[in-house]
Amino acid sequence: MNTQTLTIHGLSSDSIAYCEAQGLGLCFSAYADECAGGDILEIGFNPNSGYVYIALENGVSICCAFGRGVEYLVTEWENGEEHFFDSYHEAETFLEYVN
Repeated sequence: MNTQTLTIHGLSSDSIAYCEAQGLGLCFSAYADECAGGDILEIGFNPNSGYVYIALENGVSICCAFGRGVEYLVTEWENGEEHFFDSYHEAETFLEYVN
């Protein structure tokens, strides 16, 4: 059995706030529905934006702010521009376009 440890970056080790916990739950649900088995690069919380996220190796991040709906984020590495999408498929299609 191959096991790995996933660290959640940017959250307190004492507790996770309600909205952050709800958001992570939504992100994991979206991961299970859209791309289960996809390689996870990082899981975390961005205190500047309020987003919790699951960053995938393929360049798509599943993110959620304040326990609201999930969004799919693609960041262009050359210029740092962020693009948000309503579906995982839209994010994947955009990745094909920019690469």
